[in-house]
Amino acid sequence: MSLLLYMHPLSSFCHKVLIALYENDTPFEPRMVRLDDEASREDFRKVWPILRFPVLRDETRGRTVPESSIIIEYLALHYPGRTTLVPIGPQAALAVRERDRFFDLYLHVPTQKIITDRMRPEGGHDPIGVDQARTQLRTAYALLDQEMSQRTWAAGNEFTMADCAAAPPLFYSAWAEPVDDFPHIAAYRQRLMERPSFARALREAEPYLQFVPKA
Repeated sequence: MSLLLYMHPLSSFCHKVLIALYENDTPFEPRMVRLDDEASREDFRKVWPILRFPVLRDETRGRTVPESSIIIEYLALHYPGRTTLVPIGPQAALAVRERDRFFDLYLHVPTQKIITDRMRPEGGHDPIGVDQARTQLRTAYALLDQEMSQRTWAAGNEFTMADCAAAPPLFYSAWAEPVDDFPHIAAYRQRLMERPSFARALREAEPYLQFVPKA
C-alpha cells in the first residue's frame, strides 16, 4: 500500500483526513497510533518525532506529510478524485482555505480544550482556559450561523476541505458546547453527519467513543 495514515480513531483531526480519503475512495492503510503504549509510540516517533497525528506517509514518493490541512492539500495534488476538495481557481481555493483555518482554530482547538480538560487529574484542571474556549466557540458559532443561513456547505454549494474541517468539531460539539441555539449550524451539522464519508469515519470511531468524557 502506497499511502499509510498514522492516526487514532478518536482524533478529530484524524477524522478530518479520513473524510477526505473516503470522499474519493483513495486507497490507504491505517496505522493506529497509541501514545500510551511505549512500542506504538516509539514506532511512530521514527516516522514523526513530534508525535502528533495525523501523519501521511507516501511510500511511492518517499514523502512524510504531517498536519491535516497539508495532508488534504497533498491528496488533492497527487491523488485527486471525484470530489474536488481544494478548488483549482485561486479565489475559490483561498475561500476554502480561509474557512478551513477558521474551523481548525476557532472550533477544533477550543473543542479539544474543553474535552481534554476533563481528562486531567484532580488539581490539574484549567477552568479559566475552558471558560475562554467556550466563549470563543459561541463567538465563532454566531458568525458561522449567519453564514450557513445562505449556504449548503461551508464555502458554498460544493463539499470541500472546509467541510472536512468543520465536521469533527461540530460532531464533538454535543459534548463540548452544543449548537442547539444556532439553527443553521445545527442543520449543517446534520448534513455533515449524513455525508457518507463522515458517517463511515464515525462508524469506525464508535467502539472508542465510550472513552470520550461527556461532562
